[in-house]
Amino acid sequence: MSTNELNTTARTLLEVRAQIAQLQAEAEALTDTLKGAMVEAGREELTGDGWRATWKNVSSSRFDQKAFQAEHPALAARYRKATTTTRFLVGSVQP
Repeated sequence: MSTNELNTTARTLLEVRAQIAQLQAEAEALTDTLKGAMVEAGREELTGDGWRATWKNVSSSRFDQKAFQAEHPALAARYRKATTTTRFLVGSVQP
């Protein structure tokens, strides 16, 4: 791939990521609107023409790693394992 093609590909990727961020912000605003309607109606569920939205409390139980590590540091260290990942980053730079 030529330098020009790489430049075009990277710029397109940055543009697409910007569009995704904009769409995510729009989705969050729309979500907030629906949640506001649910609060106003005092309901955990709304339905419409071909859609249904629910907003309910969900309980779960999770392992508190920080508390365990604070109370049992030696035991926590015995079961810690190192991992290696590959990170790909593309960002804008100012010339």
